[in-house]
Amino acid sequence: MNVVEKIPAIKFDRYRQSAHQVFEALRKLIIALELEPGAVLPRAELAEHYGLSQTPIRDALTRLAEEGLVDIYPQHATVVSRIDIASALEVQFLRRSIELEILRTLCDLPEGEHALLILNLLACLSLQKRCLEPLDYLSLAEADTAFHKEMYDAAGVSNLWHLVGQRSGQIDRLRSLNLPAKGKAQAIVNDHETILEALIKKDKIAAEKALRTHLSGTLSFVKEIKTLYPGWVKD
Repeated sequence: MNVVEKIPAIKFDRYRQSAHQVFEALRKLIIALELEPGAVLPRAELAEHYGLSQTPIRDALTRLAEEGLVDIYPQHATVVSRIDIASALEVQFLRRSIELEILRTLCDLPEGEHALLILNLLACLSLQKRCLEPLDYLSLAEADTAFHKEMYDAAGVSNLWHLVGQRSGQIDRLRSLNLPAKGKAQAIVNDHETILEALIKKDKIAAEKALRTHLSGTLSFVKEIKTLYPGWVKD
């Protein structure tokens, strides 16, 4: 089976640009490592597979290249990139800086807004716990993302969530590699529970400590990941 045969078809929404829908679909597959580093993405075959011209395919691949998820070699090939550890470290620094400030903002919300935030985060946490039995990695990753997005939204900085997301492809792929590690899924839920408990108490110091622990989790396993997948990562 070649790479294109592994890619699911898309039921296109005619009210949205086809290039963006192809970009979203391929990005999701790359983040989940269903398209592995080194996989070749032939433009002509992708166009035939999706029933499109090569122009929207080219545009989608260009966007993926801008996020560092593919390498485009003109007149040769487009290849899923190796995971860039240096980029992942930069994004971790960015997220930590933003989310520490977000936590301080959330602890100072008016009572009504704070109460609504807690309810929404409890719902996210409940969903995460349901993903543990039986363990559903993909759904847990999505619930993890929803928990953090809820905090950005409540702090009134939703646009920063999109900014961080555009730069998170490398660390998201590392998370996909790290998530099956023994105890990792439960650790994610435990971290969120600790963050939530601190937010309920409006304890800024405890919330910041819990967030630092949470965001350091995936990158603490980089050495093991490099050993297990030497061809997939680069410093």
